[in-house]
Amino acid sequence: MALIVQKYGGTSVGSTERIKNVVRRVAKYKALGHQIVVVVSAMSGETNRLIGLAKEMQAQPDPRELDMVVSTGEQVTVGLVSMGLMQEGLKAKSYTGAQVKITTDSAFTKARILSIDEQNIRTDLANGYVVVVAGFQGVDKEGNITTLGRGGSDTTGVAIAAALHADECQIYTDVDGVYTTDPRVVPEARRLKTITFEEMLEMASLGSKVLQIRAVEFAGKYKVKLRVLSSFEEEGDGTLITFEEDEKMEQAIISGIAFNRDEAKITVRGVPDKPGIAYQILGPVSEANVDVDMIIQNVGVDDSTDFSFTVHRNEFDKAMDILKNQVQSHIGARNVVGDNKTAKVSVVGVGMRSHVGIASKMFRTLAEEGINIQMISTSEIKISVVIDEKYLELAVRVLHKAFDLDQEPA
Repeated sequence: MALIVQKYGGTSVGSTERIKNVVRRVAKYKALGHQIVVVVSAMSGETNRLIGLAKEMQAQPDPRELDMVVSTGEQVTVGLVSMGLMQEGLKAKSYTGAQVKITTDSAFTKARILSIDEQNIRTDLANGYVVVVAGFQGVDKEGNITTLGRGGSDTTGVAIAAALHADECQIYTDVDGVYTTDPRVVPEARRLKTITFEEMLEMASLGSKVLQIRAVEFAGKYKVKLRVLSSFEEEGDGTLITFEEDEKMEQAIISGIAFNRDEAKITVRGVPDKPGIAYQILGPVSEANVDVDMIIQNVGVDDSTDFSFTVHRNEFDKAMDILKNQVQSHIGARNVVGDNKTAKVSVVGVGMRSHVGIASKMFRTLAEEGINIQMISTSEIKISVVIDEKYLELAVRVLHKAFDLDQEPA
C-alpha cells in the first residue's frame, strides 16, 4: 500500500463529465489499497472568468480581495470531486487550503507556502477517506485567504506530498509525460521514462511548459518523487522525475531539446569599459521588473564594449525605452539596438558532466544548416544559444537528430 498524492489541472476537471473520469481513476487506485490525496485546480477557464469579474468592479483589483474571489474556483471543484467519490461509494472529504492549514506569507496573488499542518489529512486517510484538497491557495498568519500564483496547484500537490512523506506525487495533465522535445515540432520526439530533477528544472526554465518551475524546485528540495501522467489516457507510466543516483536512470548524454520563442535581444554599443558599467545598464532595467536572461559583453579595440542581453519579448519595448531614455546618455554609450525576432534553443542533459564535445557537436550541427549563433550560455548540464526566430524549428529538428534523441537509449 502506498500513499499517493494526485494533482489534476483545470483541463482534467473542466466539466462534470471530466470530473467523473477523475473520480473513476481515483476509485481504481483506492481499490488497490492505496491511500489517496487528490489536489485539484479550478475548472478550466474559471480563474480567468473570476479575474474578469473582479476587473469589472475595479480596474486594478485589490490583491487581497482578488484572492478572496479567485480562490472560490478551487472550492467548487473540491466539493464536486468529493460528491463524485461519494456517488461511487467511497468515503471522501474536501478541504480548502485554509481548512488544511496551508500557511503562506502575505504576498497576495503570489504567496509562498511556509508550512502545512497535515494532521487532519493523516487522520482522515487512516479512517479510509479520500482527501480532496483545493490547490493554488492557503491562508496567512492573520487568517487572510491567499493564492500562490499561476501554476500554484502543482506547488500545492508537491508541498502536501512533502508534508505527508508520500511515496509519489502524480501530476495529471493533458500530455502523457515529458518528451525529448515538443512533438508538434519533431514528430519523432520520444516520451522519457525518467528524467532527473536538475534536467526537468532546466527544461522548465528554458521553455518546456509541462511543469511549473516552482513545483519542480519544491520537489527536488524535499525529495518528492514526481510522475507526469495524462488524465485522458487510461493506461501509461508517464515520466518519473527522480534523482541522479537512481540506478534505473536512462543513460543518455542529452535528455532533451528545450526552446523558447519569446526571446528578444538588446545590445548597448560603445559602452566605456570600466567597473560598474554592467550595473549602470542593468540596474534601471531590473528596477522596472524586467527579467534579464543571457548576457554577453565584448571588449573592442578602442577600450569600449558592446553589452548584449536577452529579455522576454513582452518586455522588449519597456527595456528599450529605459535604455534609450535613461541609460544611453548617462553612461555615454554610442547607441542601443534591439531585435525582437530571436529565439533560444537549448540542449539539456546530466550526461554533459562526463562527456566532452557536446558544445562543438551542437555548433557544428547548426553551422551545417547555415544557422548563425548570436549568443551562447552554458551551465553544467545545458548549453543554450540565441538564433534568428525563423530558424527555430529547423534547429530543434536537426539537434534532436544529431543527438540521437529519436532513438531509445541502449
